Amino acid sequence: MSQEPQVPVVDLRDLASPRQEDQARASEALMLGLGHYGLVYIRNHGIDAKELDTFYDSFRDVCDRDMSEKQTWSKPDIWFQRGWTPPNTEKAVVAGGQPDFKECFFVAPEPLDPVCKLQYPEIYAENIWPEDAPEFQSTYLSIGHQLHEIGLALLRGCARALELEPYIFEAAVWQGPHVTRALRYLNLSTEQVDQDILWGEEHTDFNLLTLLPGGRFIDKNGEYCGRPDEKSGLYLRTRSTEEHPNGQMVPGRPPEGCIVAQVGQQLEILTGGVFTATPHVIKAPASVEYSRVSMAHFIHLHSHEILFPMPTCQTDESIQAYSPPVLAGTYGTKTMVDIGLAPSHAIEQLGYRQYDRLGSMRAEEDSSK
Repeated sequence: MSQEPQVPVVDLRDLASPRQEDQARASEALMLGLGHYGLVYIRNHGIDAKELDTFYDSFRDVCDRDMSEKQTWSKPDIWFQRGWTPPNTEKAVVAGGQPDFKECFFVAPEPLDPVCKLQYPEIYAENIWPEDAPEFQSTYLSIGHQLHEIGLALLRGCARALELEPYIFEAAVWQGPHVTRALRYLNLSTEQVDQDILWGEEHTDFNLLTLLPGGRFIDKNGEYCGRPDEKSGLYLRTRSTEEHPNGQMVPGRPPEGCIVAQVGQQLEILTGGVFTATPHVIKAPASVEYSRVSMAHFIHLHSHEILFPMPTCQTDESIQAYSPPVLAGTYGTKTMVDIGLAPSHAIEQLGYRQYDRLGSMRAEEDSSK
């Protein structure tokens, strides 16, 4: 009988410690956690639970506003990358056709590259805020920034664990299109209970690293509550092994006081598969009485970075698996189309787009004859 999976815990104090044994302990946890499970739990992260609850309270108030007002924050022209995303909009790439049963709100908590704002206006857009929601805005930006700093510390730890230059990942994400997303998973109807309706289809994140500070279930009285049943909430799939060729489904239940960090596709590609992107799913409870709020911060490579295994992570297998090299900005645009947020013609933005110039010149030349 196989043992219950034990996801490693990384203490941020070990990452910052001058003691070699502390750093070695953190490196060991990162290599096992990000390599086999695709995630680690983080201790001594500094996220205040009361501030998080305050944010969730303000987010719920925003979600409860009239649909007509929420639609003014909903921007399909920027692929819903800022402001409000309506339910049934986003879908997983490997899904059964069911859009995610949630509504979301996106912000960028960090400075953005001004050049990329011109090159990738959708994913480097300015923030959109509801009127008369100062606490929502201030706590959102505060927690998003804290999560980003935690992620940078972990990326420095990853570089050390992989015996790379200490700031190689941190430099590659500077002024990238990082976003923080607040999510509200919706109550099921009576007809949907026991119909395998998922709050969020199983998928892997396409960014570099995702930080999850912990969600809250909400009961029929609007109060925060514990997990409604053993099957509901976040589940993650481990790397395949001979014993478990399809991986193991691990409940995302960090120890008390810990938060979650999980690997995205970009980090898997850069490490040639040494670290594995985490497939994860959000399962709805078997009851109409519960909803859930949560938050995720997504650290992205800068859009000019090349996605391909780093030289020290290149093998014949990894080169074949993650070819051809591609710009992170191109990768992001393609993914936005894949998950249904960007229109299919967004692909036309990739590559040379000045073919009409010669046509215009020839047409003018013909008209002058």
